[in-house]
Amino acid sequence: MKSVLAKALQKPICLLLAVNILIGLLTFRHYGLSWDEPLFYDYADALGYAYSPREWFSGNFDLENSYGPSAEDHKTRGAAYLFLARNFVYGLEALSSDPASAWHLVNFLFFQLGVYFIYRLMTRWMKPSAALAATAFFSYQPLLWGHAFINPKDPPFLVFFLASVCLGFELADDIEASKSNPWKITAAAVCLGIANSIRVLGPLAGMLVVAYALIGNRKNLKSLLRPLATYALIAIAVMFVTWPYLWESPFARILQTFRFMSNNPTQLAVLFNGEIFRANNMPRRYLPFMLWSTLTEPTWLLFAGGAALGFWKLRRKPKEFAALTLTLGWFVVLIVYVFVRRPAVYDGARHFLFILPPVFICIGFAFEALFDKFSSATPLVLWLRAIIVVLAILPGLSGMIRLHPYEYAYYNSFVGGVSGVFRIYETEYWLTCYKEALEILDTNLDQPANVFVPREAYIAAYYAGKNTIVHDARNSTQRALSGDYVLVSTRANGDRSAFRDAPAIIQIRRGNAVFCEVKQVP
Repeated sequence: MKSVLAKALQKPICLLLAVNILIGLLTFRHYGLSWDEPLFYDYADALGYAYSPREWFSGNFDLENSYGPSAEDHKTRGAAYLFLARNFVYGLEALSSDPASAWHLVNFLFFQLGVYFIYRLMTRWMKPSAALAATAFFSYQPLLWGHAFINPKDPPFLVFFLASVCLGFELADDIEASKSNPWKITAAAVCLGIANSIRVLGPLAGMLVVAYALIGNRKNLKSLLRPLATYALIAIAVMFVTWPYLWESPFARILQTFRFMSNNPTQLAVLFNGEIFRANNMPRRYLPFMLWSTLTEPTWLLFAGGAALGFWKLRRKPKEFAALTLTLGWFVVLIVYVFVRRPAVYDGARHFLFILPPVFICIGFAFEALFDKFSSATPLVLWLRAIIVVLAILPGLSGMIRLHPYEYAYYNSFVGGVSGVFRIYETEYWLTCYKEALEILDTNLDQPANVFVPREAYIAAYYAGKNTIVHDARNSTQRALSGDYVLVSTRANGDRSAFRDAPAIIQIRRGNAVFCEVKQVP
């Protein structure tokens, strides 16, 4: 036991991961289902059909059955993460966890792989102490912490994209050093294949790896052919195996999915700067504003300084300079694409979480420069370094504590926090507050009552208790009568139009921002 602890202390990233996991284990049941979760998890449950030999040879095998009840929404999303995660979820359910909480814990644990890989990637350019500080700063961003539990789409893509780049760069280094390690090729390729399956932008990670390999091996390109061909074939095979939608017509369906995703036709209503826009017609400033306002206050100052310091540090190391340039390009290229092409954007920055690692990698150089000012190993200096890190992550920790379990709704103090942006920008847009609202209402009732929900009633239904009977206000033939209850969200100011004359008896809020409320029909 002592030797295990000693090894962990030698790798402090293990301590950070242990702290994160402990907090996750204590809090994962606090999070409500988000708008996007239930049907996506139904897709996970349906996946077994595609891999069942009994169904293959039944004589009436229909691949559509493996897409779940929301096939049109989800079949174009590769199922690699769901296929990996669902067996862990089933294990937790066997231990008496409810399905939603089980998924939330598994989602969070997978995100810790991303915490590990960003640290591992940073250490190629900077000292472990700086890498650890920047990794903690990354880990305790309220936006990322909240999504890590309730979002089974975007954080997993971040994790496997990041793992693909990290392991791919290491693979390229091995090829240059004339080392042949089949396990490294396989690990890098499997991560890339999973990233490709999760989202069609996954190949960008492979392009970064190939570009880095070409730079490092430009004098011996022949040495790249076999390992990179193996790498590509394994990645394609993993993507194909984990994405049933491709099985009937791989090339046509990949192209179809790419076209659809690059021009997402959604027209969701989005509250931005006090006005309601449609997602496919958002102002160009939407994403830059969201990235600026939903990350903690020190982020962009540390990023600007760190990026300059990083390139200066590596200016005489052409290969590593190129690697950092490629990594930062991962962030810049996507920002430019969104600014120029203006695809549909909504739900804050959640679709672009995967472009954030380069920001925090650059921040690592800023921490390294600060630590170099206090370079001796005396206790006082170590305390000064610790104080620097604590001051940097304090806004994030404070936001997480104040907003829990709605950390993903975070806005920094530059825009007045979540209270300051209420009714101006979206806050708790995924309706996870339904859980808390229904639990409070059910506890306060002494006999069963009807609860009408105008939007995404299936989330509320999951949390209905013995005294709450949930009805979908849009589909129910029954009308709300005097004394009945209505659960409404403030997303896009929906509470102002739904049963607007009914008084609110319960409000789920943080500060002055109301996320949802229960009204009673007069």
